[in-house]
Amino acid sequence: MSSSAVAPAVHTLWTAAAGPVDKIPAPHIEYTQLSPVLIVVGAAVLSVLVEAFVPRRGRHGTQVFLSVLALAAAFAAVVGLAAGGYGSTKAHIAAMGAVAVDGPALFLQGTILLAAILSILTFAERRLDPADGGHRVDSFAAEAAAVPGSEQEKAAVKAGFTTTEVFPLALFAVTGMLVFPAANDLLTLFIALEVFSLPLYLLCALARRKRLISQEAAVKYFLLGAFSSAFLLFGTALLYGYAGSVTYATIADVVSGAVTSADPALAGTMGNDVLLLIGFALVVMGLLFKVGAVPFHMWTPDVYQGAPTPVTGFMAAATKVAAFGALLRLLYVVLPGLTWDWRPVMWAVAIVTMLGGAIVAITQTDIKRLLAYSSIAHAGFILAGVIAATPSGVSSVLFYLAAYSFVTIGAFAVVTLVRDAGGEATHLSKWAGLGRRSPLVAAVFAVFLLAFAGIPLTSGFAGKFAVFKAAADGGAGALVVVGVISSAIAAFFYIRVIVLMFFSEPKADGPTVAVPSGFTSVAITAGVVVTLALGFAPQYFLDLASQAGVFVR
Repeated sequence: MSSSAVAPAVHTLWTAAAGPVDKIPAPHIEYTQLSPVLIVVGAAVLSVLVEAFVPRRGRHGTQVFLSVLALAAAFAAVVGLAAGGYGSTKAHIAAMGAVAVDGPALFLQGTILLAAILSILTFAERRLDPADGGHRVDSFAAEAAAVPGSEQEKAAVKAGFTTTEVFPLALFAVTGMLVFPAANDLLTLFIALEVFSLPLYLLCALARRKRLISQEAAVKYFLLGAFSSAFLLFGTALLYGYAGSVTYATIADVVSGAVTSADPALAGTMGNDVLLLIGFALVVMGLLFKVGAVPFHMWTPDVYQGAPTPVTGFMAAATKVAAFGALLRLLYVVLPGLTWDWRPVMWAVAIVTMLGGAIVAITQTDIKRLLAYSSIAHAGFILAGVIAATPSGVSSVLFYLAAYSFVTIGAFAVVTLVRDAGGEATHLSKWAGLGRRSPLVAAVFAVFLLAFAGIPLTSGFAGKFAVFKAAADGGAGALVVVGVISSAIAAFFYIRVIVLMFFSEPKADGPTVAVPSGFTSVAITAGVVVTLALGFAPQYFLDLASQAGVFVR
């Protein structure tokens, strides 16, 4: 038989076996409800094009303007959605079940965007270091790809190059952070985690000074971050085997026993409690790594110390907000039926995190490492609110995260101002007598330290009071006692720094306080104003957090 006779027969058999072909349904995407994320990711793509097509001299100003404009527009979109009722009566699941649009998501997205705006302003600062060859320089390496100390790096510095790629990287990181607390299935959660983690790994390696320490910090963060991502992904696989789905609502239904039918391929594993408990533990480990809770905190002090200080402030504030938002949604939406299983574990994590962060911070001699261990202790305080497992617990955590973000970015912005010949003077001994050299800067930093310590009339006191009250009302009174003891320990090293600044003699060869441009001044001023406003009149913002504290399922 000729080949021409065989071909039609084969074709006929193939089409008959395939049967009628259904059209693939088009995805239904609610673009308006997703507008904050779309605005930021659109600006990130546009800022990559700026790097490609705008002349080098004009890139810095263009990137700063584009970044701040996009973040402000995204924040306006969040406010518009909240005013339109999407945080309450119109809360729903968008993007075909992938993203939740509800009160906690909008509140956390607004907090992340405001923190990102202040962080971008600190990224843009170019007046702190003396001009190099007539060119203003910022906190970032002249040419990131150049080997530290090489002739290529020296030529880049001499030519006045700047790494303006930090702005699109920051915008991509913010994109992932916006999706992370709103993710409504485990795959979206994982993708958002990678979208904001990968830019942060790069940003940590871009310090202009002490580049080797910066690169070491980035490698540590990357390696440990890869482990945490692997834990989260493996936990996702186990939870899929348990529930036959990665969506939060379906997993919650299987946990509660409302769903029993399964795909035949998963019938043997569906409802297996071993898969549920191990999978849940692995996913929570991945999230606890991002919040810097003990024992998943080992990356925090090294990365905070080595990364460029503006990046440290951005990470310390925005990453914590996004990660705690995701943790809240996982525990309150997916696992409300397992509260008695996860609360004892989280109790232990919160206790060792509060005590570990506060005690180890006492021994620190570097201001950035001290603030790193401080952030670990604060993660423990926030976990107390998470453990409450009540609506007031959710609202207290939302308020604490908003208050903490502004204090943190302001504190790290002040750290960038104290400088010596080697750049930032981060050793505590250099801060002796700072109150006499520059009373205003020392007073501002003291306000931030008092807020960290939870002193009344600061946002830190209102936040701690809210989470501890929620924990006590939720039956975790013993945890509150540990939290108060940890706060007292932490207050010691905060007050020690204040005493060092105001009651020690300044050294003759001590550091100078650089006069910042309007960018850093705005960031620090906003931090002080919000810290005092939330301390003197917290009730409106507590009510706002309370109204935004209901998750949609």
